[in-house]
Amino acid sequence: MDGRIEINIMNIKQKLLKNYDNNILKSVSLSNYSWFNLGGTAEYLFKPNNKSQLKEFLNDNLTNDLKITIIGAGSNILFRDNGIKGVVIKLGKGFSYINLIGENELEVGAATLDKKVANFARDNNISNFEFLSCIPGSIGGAITMNSGCYGHDISKILTSITVVDLKKRQEKVIKSEDIKFYYRGTNLSENLIIVSARLKGNNSSTKSIEKTQNEMLEKKKLSQPSQIKTCGSTFKNVNTEKKAWMLIKESGCDSFREGDAEISKKHCNFFVNNGKAKSSDIEKLILRVKKEVNNKTGINLDLEIKIIGD
Repeated sequence: MDGRIEINIMNIKQKLLKNYDNNILKSVSLSNYSWFNLGGTAEYLFKPNNKSQLKEFLNDNLTNDLKITIIGAGSNILFRDNGIKGVVIKLGKGFSYINLIGENELEVGAATLDKKVANFARDNNISNFEFLSCIPGSIGGAITMNSGCYGHDISKILTSITVVDLKKRQEKVIKSEDIKFYYRGTNLSENLIIVSARLKGNNSSTKSIEKTQNEMLEKKKLSQPSQIKTCGSTFKNVNTEKKAWMLIKESGCDSFREGDAEISKKHCNFFVNNGKAKSSDIEKLILRVKKEVNNKTGINLDLEIKIIGD
C-alpha cells in the first residue's frame, strides 16, 4: 500500500474514534456477537443509538474509504478466526422497539428480537406471528433471510420496510410487494440496512394464539437442540422430500467431527461448538459434510448460515 494512503486511512480511523467515541469501539471480540461464541476481532464496532446517528455516520466522508459490514443478532453468523477489517455496524438499543400503529399492525425496530415480537402480538390479540417465537435472532435478519418455520415465513406478515442505503446514504421505504421473496432469502441488496419494518396479522384471541405458539415451541423443543453453542440450521433444505438433515444422516456424516466442532446428536443439521472449537473447525466440518453429501447423493447443499471475515 502507498505510504500516503496508509497514513490517510490511519488518520481517518483516529478521527472516527474521536467523533463517535461513545458509540464506536476498537478491537472488539466478535465471539461475543455470534451464537457460536466464535470469531476473531472487529477492527471497529459501531453501535448507533438511532436512525439519525446511523445516517450521520454513513454520510461522514471519513467512512468512504472503509469497509463496512452489517450484523444483526448473530444467530446465523460464523465469524472467521482472523476477524473483520474496517467497521462492523450493529444497530443499538434504539432500534429495538414495538409500536401498535393500526388494527393488527405493528411497527418494529430491526434490532427487536423475533420472540419479543411474537409475544407482543399475542398480548395484543394479533395472530400469524406465533412462528416468530421459534426463530432465533432479530427482525432485520429475519426479513433479509425470509425466516420461517412450520409452514409460515415473514413475507406473509410483512407490509413494508424502512432502509438506509449504504452507498447512496439515503433512507427509503420499500413495500413488501416490491420485494422478491424466496426460500430463506430475498432480492434485497446487501447495501441496504433495514432499520424498521411494518408487520400485519389477523385478529384472534390470546388463548388461541397462545395455544398455537406453545404447540410450535414444543415441536421445536422435541426436534432441535437448545442451550448449546450453535447458529441453528447450517444448510438450507433442498426440497420437501429430502431435508438437509436427512441427506447428512443418510450420507453417514452425522458423526463427523473437526477439532471441538461436531454435529448435534439431536438434529444433524445443527453444528456445535463444544467449547474449544475454532471458527476454522466449524468451517472445515461444513466443507467436509458438503463434499460428502455431494459425493453420495449428487446434491449440493447451500448454506443457511453466513460465514464472514478473514
